[in-house]
Amino acid sequence: MRVVIGKGSCGIAAGAEKIEDIFKNAGLGVSTTGCIGMCYNEPIVEVYDDDAGTRKTYVKVDADAAGEIVKTCIGGGGADGSAGKYEISRQDADLLAGQLRIALKNCGNINPESIDDYVKTGGYEAVKKCIEQYSPEDVINEIKASAIGGRGGAGFPTWFKWQAARSSPGEKKYVICNADEGDPGAFMDRALIEGDPHSVLEGMMIAAYAIGADEGVVYVRAEYPLAIVRLKKAIADAVEKGFLGKNIFGSSFSFNVWIKAGAGAFVCGEETALIASLEGERGMPRLKPPFPAQKGFWQKPSNINNVETFANIPWIILRGGAEFAKTGTENSKGTKVFALAGKIAKGGLVEIPMGMTLKDVIYGVGGGIKNGKAFKAVQLGGPSGGCIPNELIDTVIDYKSLAATGAIMGSGGMVVMDEETCMVDIARFFLDFTRKESCGKCTHCRIGTKRMLEILERIVDGRGRGGDVELLRSLAAQIKEGSLCALGQTAPNPVLTTLKYFENEYIDHIERKKCTAKQCKALVKYSVIAEKCTGCTLCGRKCPAKAIAGELKKPHTIDNALCTKCGICASLCKFAAITIE
Repeated sequence: MRVVIGKGSCGIAAGAEKIEDIFKNAGLGVSTTGCIGMCYNEPIVEVYDDDAGTRKTYVKVDADAAGEIVKTCIGGGGADGSAGKYEISRQDADLLAGQLRIALKNCGNINPESIDDYVKTGGYEAVKKCIEQYSPEDVINEIKASAIGGRGGAGFPTWFKWQAARSSPGEKKYVICNADEGDPGAFMDRALIEGDPHSVLEGMMIAAYAIGADEGVVYVRAEYPLAIVRLKKAIADAVEKGFLGKNIFGSSFSFNVWIKAGAGAFVCGEETALIASLEGERGMPRLKPPFPAQKGFWQKPSNINNVETFANIPWIILRGGAEFAKTGTENSKGTKVFALAGKIAKGGLVEIPMGMTLKDVIYGVGGGIKNGKAFKAVQLGGPSGGCIPNELIDTVIDYKSLAATGAIMGSGGMVVMDEETCMVDIARFFLDFTRKESCGKCTHCRIGTKRMLEILERIVDGRGRGGDVELLRSLAAQIKEGSLCALGQTAPNPVLTTLKYFENEYIDHIERKKCTAKQCKALVKYSVIAEKCTGCTLCGRKCPAKAIAGELKKPHTIDNALCTKCGICASLCKFAAITIE
């Protein structure tokens, strides 16, 4: 028997390391894997019986469950077989099996800290194939045949960027992996590096061979310590095995990789700002042209792709670009990894073919909305994206269809919202993020986002004025037009899409001084329904503001002059006697 425990950041946060100790103390062999995508089921434990050729998956494993699983492992089933109740449900197993995993093919299936595990899956065979069988032009043509677009957000043709870098004159060229994932609710790149760092390195090697580079950099945010640890080990192991370094596979091709831990500035996801940060300068966008493929890192031709793009490359080389292009839609080929977050029942990481609908993902893969609430909207593309409403839930997931709604694909963050979400407040939240993350270089972005945020804060605070909606639209247009980089150009998108689909909520806030979702504290009022109140005194005892008064077994009252709208009373009342208006 051998035990495998999911130890991505989600698994560790859920207590995987304590569970691991229980198995080790029982004398069982334990190994590590990354996140398999079912973050909502962590900690996840798999037990392999290699002699019998069986595997059992246990989910939400706590100390009691681990003890029962130990009995099963050692005693051949356990005294009462109670470990079975922790096994993965058929529905969850089917949802996992129903995905088409290319970038995530190894995540949750191999030990990310073992280069031997990666090699057993065919690792480094793709770069070997390139070196031994393909010219650099052949490699670029294969990527062109796949029609893969960059998975960082824009979907720009990967082959075109590679060709541009290859065609640029100069002996020194760089390959840069953009792992500066900063969208709220996004964790695709982190999970990929934590679960399969060698696939990213191999993708970078193939790109380097294609463009003529001998040096690569992974720009990863410092908030991803586990990803950095595993990436460092992967690089060291690849060097020791001879996959990185000089004369790879006995050829003239040499390539080395190093890591730059970024400080976590969202703007450094923009490639020219990233390059500035790599050079030791403040991360601020530069004018284009020249493009990085012409003059990038240290003014040398540089190719920049994100983590997911590189993770797809070995698969494409081994199986052919045409095979990859069989999946997807006419304008968006292959698969896409999404991070499901927010009010989704089964949050985590999924990889689905382009062409599925939002409904397929939210209700099919994601299990619908938490607590049986109604779906209201989904935010795609992070703070640079937009909110897509319930009536457009049948929208096809590809670059063109999503753009038509006013949202964007982005890097893959998918934040789901239910009926209790205030769309005005959501717009305020995302604009507050982009305002803070603006590098300040452009006046329109630096000042314009601040002015928009001030208006939104007034509205949610009950101080909205006539003309605010028109002013928001006017400012949004000027910011989009006057900003240098994509951060400023897309910052108004959450506001514009919520105005487009939920303008009635803005009007309610401004004219009726009412938040229909009952989330904006300044616009709601808590009161007691006397007929339902039993006078149990629980709400009064727990109210931090001492705003609730009343005698035992008699209806209580709430003093709204003292009430801070914290909602504790409503959450505690067992008789549904607290109403929010």
